[in-house]
Amino acid sequence: MTNIAKWLNGLLTDTLHMNPNIAGFLSTAILITAMILVAIGVNWLTQSLFRWISNHNIKLIPSRWRPFLVKRKLGHHILLLIPGIILYMLPYIAFERGTDIIRILHRIDIIYILIVVMMIGNSILLAFLDIYSTTDKNRRHPLHGLIQGLQVILYFVGAIIILAVAIDKSPAVLLTGLGASAAVLMLVFKDSILGFVAGVQLSQNNMIRLGDWIQMPDGSANGNVEEITLNTVKVRNWDNTLTMIPPYTLVTTPFKNWRGMQESGGRRADKNIYIDINTLEICTPDMISDIRKAVPLMDSFIKSMPPEGESKLTTNVQMYRLYIELYLRSNPDINTALDIIVTQKEATAYGLPIYVYFFTKEKAWAVYERKQSDIFDHLMTMANEFGLRLYQRP
Repeated sequence: MTNIAKWLNGLLTDTLHMNPNIAGFLSTAILITAMILVAIGVNWLTQSLFRWISNHNIKLIPSRWRPFLVKRKLGHHILLLIPGIILYMLPYIAFERGTDIIRILHRIDIIYILIVVMMIGNSILLAFLDIYSTTDKNRRHPLHGLIQGLQVILYFVGAIIILAVAIDKSPAVLLTGLGASAAVLMLVFKDSILGFVAGVQLSQNNMIRLGDWIQMPDGSANGNVEEITLNTVKVRNWDNTLTMIPPYTLVTTPFKNWRGMQESGGRRADKNIYIDINTLEICTPDMISDIRKAVPLMDSFIKSMPPEGESKLTTNVQMYRLYIELYLRSNPDINTALDIIVTQKEATAYGLPIYVYFFTKEKAWAVYERKQSDIFDHLMTMANEFGLRLYQRP
């Protein structure tokens, strides 16, 4: 023993006349308690100094990083290493070198330091994720799945090393033993492994981003992606319910991502307007004159028509199709740079379908539905001006 332990043991045995065994145990307990109190005191001093530095805005790190490092308590976790280092050195002062008590205390202290190192590593990963996600561009390519995968590796490796220290074995020996039970480990961590691989595929192939509107074919999800993690993709549906989808499901199952529409110049609208086939007829001069008066938008076209006798026969449904196209191209809510198609399809038992296809400038769901409904309301109402009647099953 060193002088401290000898002096304390002598004080208990000689002065207080204690049993030597009891005195040895008590002196060891007092020294260990004293070392823990010293470590606690040092930790309090360092943490107080760190808080003082933070409160006085002393710039030790770039200001744009500081909020994220403070949020993840990186400085707090780093300072926890100082008590661990002190606790590693104090046993040499208190106890005789080479004794079992020093080996036990060192083993416990190394485990503490390893836990702190894992906490520091975790804080660094989370702070990096926070800093990475500060820009819109990076938010569209989230790294949550990758970071969670690295966290699993960090904790797994840390747990192996801690267990090796606790039982005084080499980590390689434990890893060799784990290799024999690899099938069991694969089964236990199946979802995490599949999720990690799928998350990498989703990110690398740019298949999904935060904020994307996705739709599953089975109807289980139809809404915006709120979170992408190692094991789940969280989707907030339009009715505000939440759906959790395993990442590998999005890799193995077809799904619809509406991002292309959101990034384009418009949102598609297409419907059939069913015309009663019995109302189709060839336009007479009087009918053309009536259309010109009732529908000013047709005036320039009617003026350009060849004189009577030279023109081809024009039907009222043909005039109506032309009006639809002219109306869509003159409507400020329509993106005329994208396709506008107005065509007649094969007649059905429900009438003659006029297929209308265009893109609205508005892409937000509620506004889009109102705009396209207003347009089709107008088009169906205007059919009467061309002598046409919408088909309605009796």
